[in-house]
Amino acid sequence: MRRPARSEAVYVVEFAGEDDAFAAREAATAMTGVEVVAPGVGVAEAVDRRAVRSLAYTHRVSRVVDRSAATVEAAVASLAAAPLDLDGTVAVRARDVRRGTGVDTPHAERELGGVLTNEGLPVDLDDPDHELRALFSDERCVLGWLDIETDRGFGARAPTKKPFFQPGSMSPLLARALANIAGTEPGSLVVDPMCGTGGVLVEAGLVGADVLGLDAQAKMARGARENLAHYLDGGWATARGDATHLPLEDGAADAVVFDAPYGRQSRIEGDLETVVAGALAEARRVAPRAVLVSDRPWTDAARAAGWTVEDVFERRVHASLTRYIAVLG
Repeated sequence: MRRPARSEAVYVVEFAGEDDAFAAREAATAMTGVEVVAPGVGVAEAVDRRAVRSLAYTHRVSRVVDRSAATVEAAVASLAAAPLDLDGTVAVRARDVRRGTGVDTPHAERELGGVLTNEGLPVDLDDPDHELRALFSDERCVLGWLDIETDRGFGARAPTKKPFFQPGSMSPLLARALANIAGTEPGSLVVDPMCGTGGVLVEAGLVGADVLGLDAQAKMARGARENLAHYLDGGWATARGDATHLPLEDGAADAVVFDAPYGRQSRIEGDLETVVAGALAEARRVAPRAVLVSDRPWTDAARAAGWTVEDVFERRVHASLTRYIAVLG
């Protein structure tokens, strides 16, 4: 008699990138009970399907079947004892996540597939009705039926493919994650007071938000306008403006996201500390949430402006640059 599957978590999450803590923070905007359980793998209790599809650093979400040790034999035994109330064709996809276990994934797929065929389920490797994901990572394997795959079109919006490009522009993956972490959703207003080429605004707009971009350089405001017009049908505006004096009423926005100047790499008017402090104060005036990116965390300035620092992440760009991402509420 088959035993019931374990109930510790309903979903298993396959993270993208190498920073699982950051990926989990983004995933938590679309799921509840998110927890990293192994490199590249997390679990969750419930999901918002629409929001999950917009995530940047989540590849797939599957419904948990069971967990086992990270061996083919243990995974097979686990699947053989789990309930399989399915109709239609099946396929098995095994992953040695980040190549950390040395598991022979083709062998795992064959053995797990054998369990399914023994249950009378026909195999269709090209277009199955149900796909079993076997995720081997660290010392465990998590089995799950694929439920949601995120939309992956970020490569088509790479900085060099946009109508307006400047060196150092943010990747669309990171821009989307920042927009999500800021709480972007359809109908919200997201402001970037140092918008540069408009990368964050493009991604927030694609999620469904209205977006406003300002930049001290007229050239950048015009370039951001060109990019936004290319990717979005409407709901956006850009202008030359001062991040320390936003043309918005108190509480007019839902979130502020900005990539602060990186010292000598950026042209700014005035002292950098004064500009960032002023921008943080204005962000606090117009919105309840903010995400700040820079080459330092600016946590003292954020607290002085009235923000609570919820999280700070470090993301190494190259040998001479580490980006700090401060999540403020």
